[in-house]
Amino acid sequence: MTYYRKVGEVPRKRHLRFVPEGTESFGSEELMGTHGFSQSSSLLYHRYSPSAIVSAEPVDDNRPELVADAPLLPRHLRTGELPRGGDVVNGRQVLMGNDDVAIAFVAADADSSLYRNAIGDELVYVQSGRGRLESVFGTLDVAAGDYVVIPMSTTVRWVVTAGPLEALVLESAGHLNPPQRYLNDRGQFVEGSPYSERDLRGPNEVLVVADDEETDVLVRHRGGLTRYRYAHHPFDVIGWDGTLYPFALSIHDFEPIVGAIHQPPPVHQTFEGPSLVVCSFVPRPFDFYPGAIKVPYHHANVDSDEVLFYSAGNFMSRGNSGIGVGSISMHPAGFVHGPQPGSLERAIDADRTEELAVMIDTFHRLKLTETARAIAAPEYAWTWAASTNR
Repeated sequence: MTYYRKVGEVPRKRHLRFVPEGTESFGSEELMGTHGFSQSSSLLYHRYSPSAIVSAEPVDDNRPELVADAPLLPRHLRTGELPRGGDVVNGRQVLMGNDDVAIAFVAADADSSLYRNAIGDELVYVQSGRGRLESVFGTLDVAAGDYVVIPMSTTVRWVVTAGPLEALVLESAGHLNPPQRYLNDRGQFVEGSPYSERDLRGPNEVLVVADDEETDVLVRHRGGLTRYRYAHHPFDVIGWDGTLYPFALSIHDFEPIVGAIHQPPPVHQTFEGPSLVVCSFVPRPFDFYPGAIKVPYHHANVDSDEVLFYSAGNFMSRGNSGIGVGSISMHPAGFVHGPQPGSLERAIDADRTEELAVMIDTFHRLKLTETARAIAAPEYAWTWAASTNR
């Protein structure tokens, strides 16, 4: 849920004829809306028709096949072993997914071409480097620690300004929003939410200017990939207004909710989507009730698969498991997981966590790609058995 904004030249009333400055013909109005235009939407004002395509061709989708996690095992994926290079769109290495989501990692060193995901919203967590998201809504500068939410069907281009730009990428099959419990019935963040409107950064006030020429846009859709050639560059927007646009939220602006006794994962929730949630683990005081278990107790994921991306810091509960910065763990439903041996003892005298991590819980079973299996640590599943107390 983002708040209302108005950028550039916008007519006084909606759905009126307008002539862009410097032209002699009417411009084109584009209503970009969600849920049958009954929820968030924005109106964009183009110099030319955003429907004017001159060619279209299918593009091979070379993504690896998703296969069942069998035998059912917890996994430790080492992203440092993935191929590096390419751009934020075509350089993505898909690791796991299902009908609701695809989870990928990328270490980009090049700028992307124009791209549009027409299947669902995208969430990009920037691990390192800096970049610029250019879109029909303007320019959004991003850096390490930023979540970047890109609404479905937004035409974008990723520019690497300091690389490599490493990022965890979540492609949803629907829309991503703040948890409903953080919002009142008017859509405003309520008191007690771990972040608010002030923490959200939208595109700047300067719209992207591009030469008027035929331009290609790669579109991901339910049938695969198509490359459109447009008669005019899509970045011909002279103004827009509404509540639907890309935005960024820094994980460092997430305000942790703590308690005397260990709090359950929902207190860390940051976004929700169709059959998935995203949580942020940030430095915070440890649980302070006398005798409290300061690391997560053993728990069974009865409804969800749990994916954790370890971004920075010291991960107390994963000690001696091989998990480190850049690791991804996947603990599937059906596997009871908890702190590694010795974690509870190491945390007894600690008073603050030092971890920075992103968690994705999916409510339908995740499948893996061969890319994921190739970077999986073979010994991870057996690290809990290293305890002398077994």
